[in-house]
Amino acid sequence: MTLNNFFVLFLRCAYFLLPLLALSYNTSFAQVEQEDTLTYEMDEITVIGTRAEQRIIDIPYSVFRVDKKELPFGKKMSARDVLADVPGLFLQSRYGSHDLRVSLRGYGTRSNSGARGVRVLQDGFPQSEPDGETMIDDIDFTTLAGVEVVKGNLSSLYANAPGGVINFTSDLLFEQSYLGTISQVGSYGWLLNGVKLGLQNPANRLLFSYNYSNNDGFRDHSSEYRHLANAIYEAYPGHTSSLTILASYLNGISRQPGPLTRAEFEDDPFQAYDLAESQDFRRIAKKGRLGIRYKTRFSEDRNEVAITGYSSVKELVRVDNLFYTIFTRYSLGSQLSFTNRSKISGRENSFTAGMDYAYLAGPVTEFDNIGGSRDISVAKEFHENLNNIGFYLVDHFQVFPGRLDLLLTGRFDRNSFRRDIRIPFGSTDSSKVFQKFSPKVGLNYKVKPWIALYSSYGISYEFPALSELANTPFSSNIRYTINPDLGPQKSYNFELGVKGNFINPGWKFFPKAFIDITYFHYRIQNEIIPFVINQQTYYRNPATTNRDGLEIGFKSHPFESVEWAVNYVFMNFKYDDYVGTVYRPSGITVEDYTGNTVPSIPKHIINFILNYELEISETFEGLLQWDCDYIDRLYVNDLNSETSPSYFYGNVMAGLNFTVGTTNAIAYFAVNNLFDKRYVGFININDFNGRYFETGEPRRVSFGLRLKQPL
Repeated sequence: MTLNNFFVLFLRCAYFLLPLLALSYNTSFAQVEQEDTLTYEMDEITVIGTRAEQRIIDIPYSVFRVDKKELPFGKKMSARDVLADVPGLFLQSRYGSHDLRVSLRGYGTRSNSGARGVRVLQDGFPQSEPDGETMIDDIDFTTLAGVEVVKGNLSSLYANAPGGVINFTSDLLFEQSYLGTISQVGSYGWLLNGVKLGLQNPANRLLFSYNYSNNDGFRDHSSEYRHLANAIYEAYPGHTSSLTILASYLNGISRQPGPLTRAEFEDDPFQAYDLAESQDFRRIAKKGRLGIRYKTRFSEDRNEVAITGYSSVKELVRVDNLFYTIFTRYSLGSQLSFTNRSKISGRENSFTAGMDYAYLAGPVTEFDNIGGSRDISVAKEFHENLNNIGFYLVDHFQVFPGRLDLLLTGRFDRNSFRRDIRIPFGSTDSSKVFQKFSPKVGLNYKVKPWIALYSSYGISYEFPALSELANTPFSSNIRYTINPDLGPQKSYNFELGVKGNFINPGWKFFPKAFIDITYFHYRIQNEIIPFVINQQTYYRNPATTNRDGLEIGFKSHPFESVEWAVNYVFMNFKYDDYVGTVYRPSGITVEDYTGNTVPSIPKHIINFILNYELEISETFEGLLQWDCDYIDRLYVNDLNSETSPSYFYGNVMAGLNFTVGTTNAIAYFAVNNLFDKRYVGFININDFNGRYFETGEPRRVSFGLRLKQPL
């Protein structure tokens, strides 16, 4: 992006924010003249931000919630379809499916798929594996009531969460029992059919869903299908107690077209890498998950205890250019927390202490890949396991009632890794232990009851995942099966922001407004970075990185039926000190990347959403939506020798919500990438052969219908 273009974008953003400045002035005046007409949306509660119930306006975090009213409309192929408009969240889809890279403030960019450095939950239950890796593949996005994204360093509350936490919440608050169906069809063979059952009485609630989806894919060799079942049950055995049970099952396969060189991308962006077809690159996943949580309050609701247990079994088959690999993962975990709410010197104080334990283990068996089929004999077999135990403390103290809040958090984590190779070396064992303490302090000052300034500073650690700990041929001790040179990365994190949210139904112009502006500065030491030796990816800690960023989120209702939102993200991520060894067929060289830009991170992201709500009658309403995004260019490697160009795309959607007799129906029609732009949707960072580019989704038309019949 040129300086002139950036200046134009800045002026446009300023133009969008001018009504808010006028609104702030009008609000101050209105409070003098008509104080009784102004009300505030101050009672939104978050548990994720502090692991205890707190009002969002009172905590020093940036919290974004995906609006429930938009979730029933549009295709629900992956997490991208519900998270695309969250400021600061950058999503890269490999070929338009659920195989998604989730990056928040730069955390997660080194992952080839899923989330890394961002903790993912479903209804408060861990979706992330104990080592921090997350594949968001067994959540039914058609049953969500909302998504809560808490941005910033949360490593003092959750393991491996320096980027933040994402919590998907199920739609349990239905008014009456019902049976529902959902059908979606679209371009490139997209098909989803499912059923949903909701049962409720004053003491119990159950939500069950099953769906089957199929996608031929817009690239060669990119088809997939998936069977997915989700269930959540909540019981209220007492006035102050609740029991929650969550279960899910996934069975699916996705073929992978592989990354392209620039020449291949420019010639035909929808072709597959020839080796991906001949070796049949694919991923087969089977997964079952179960979680149970019991919460109770006592002593006049001043104390709360929560006990959680969960487990999962997963079998993953990954077929790449060299190996046919079978992973079996058994995991279990538990969580225990105690919260006390009391007064100290007449001021409200909330104190929480908790413990998390997680265990992950299972064998990994590698066969040579012979044309997409596994060889007869085992090439390598090893067993991996991880133990994580963490203890955390949270204290939220009201320094000046109604004005200033202090939040102190700290967490100690101990991660123990072990890798035992049985074939071909008989039995060779390696183990490694990381243990660190992550503290954080935050202040939240309410200028008005509806607007707050906040700031925080903390230290965080991100431990390597099991898949990142494989030893390299050039490590300091090649006899180990775990890389002895790889350790956790350490971050020093500072944030400063302002947020506000209010409603004034007496105003005809701008009756509602929401704003969240955050500046952050992160300094990361020993950053974990991928590199390639002989087409195999390994990891090392060679760099110190500075990350400076600005996130602006603004949403308002300029008129009663119109809502518009503008999100702008600026990210300037640079290597402050980075000298790396490069392994090429021609030889080994040492290159200095100091001062270069971190790859796969756009400097500018702009998102604009315009909603028009139709209210024709009490039983007939609709939603028209225009959603567009601008993504700045991205570097594809640490050398910054190539870039993926910037791109702009827009989406339109029209939806109707109506009732005929006792049956409720929701129908939508949508066009994604309306102008059929060609762009790179996923960057394969630091690829050995220059295969950096995976094509973004072309124009896709989709239609859906939901039916709900009360029981």
